[in-house]
Amino acid sequence: MSLLVAHSVFMKQKKFIYHYRNLRWAFGRHETYLCYIVKRRDSPTSYSLDFGFLRNRSGCHVEVLFLRYMSAWQIDPHLSYSVTWFCSWSPCFSCALHLAQFLSEHPNLRLRIFAARLYFCEETNSEPEGLRRLKAAGAHIAVMTFKDYFYCWHTFVASQDREFKAWEGLNANSIRLARKLRRILQPVDEIDDLRDAFKLLGF
Repeated sequence: MSLLVAHSVFMKQKKFIYHYRNLRWAFGRHETYLCYIVKRRDSPTSYSLDFGFLRNRSGCHVEVLFLRYMSAWQIDPHLSYSVTWFCSWSPCFSCALHLAQFLSEHPNLRLRIFAARLYFCEETNSEPEGLRRLKAAGAHIAVMTFKDYFYCWHTFVASQDREFKAWEGLNANSIRLARKLRRILQPVDEIDDLRDAFKLLGF
């Protein structure tokens, strides 16, 4: 396991529910948690695996901490890597740029990001553009669904065989956030075309 994994290999139940709850207004949740799975294809029949979770500390965002962790893998350009994240917040603009640069330097690495909530993704902020650049760099970005929460609960949480139970609004908020993310990830010229069409229609 990574030395950067939080206090134990598995997250406490209350901590997971508090930080990953996909609320419309997530007040007080200033930390970002990141559950990860890293797979390296060593041969056609075998691969190496690591998993765990991180959180931001001492002013360093969790995405940057993960990139430091990946440097310990000494990425081999001749092998294929698959990285999956389950994040409590989507990356900020700066972290998205760091990740896009990392992916451009490692074309043999595939990154999938599933976010519980979207971080400051109003149009007046730079975060939407960061996500678009990250997608252009090859990252798959999506909003967590019940299936993802269920998987995380049984993979990263000290669930003690307790079944994951959806909180009120989980599915509705997931659908709402997914729609918002789809709008964000549209190319800017397509968004402008839609706005022009709405103006012509009088909306």
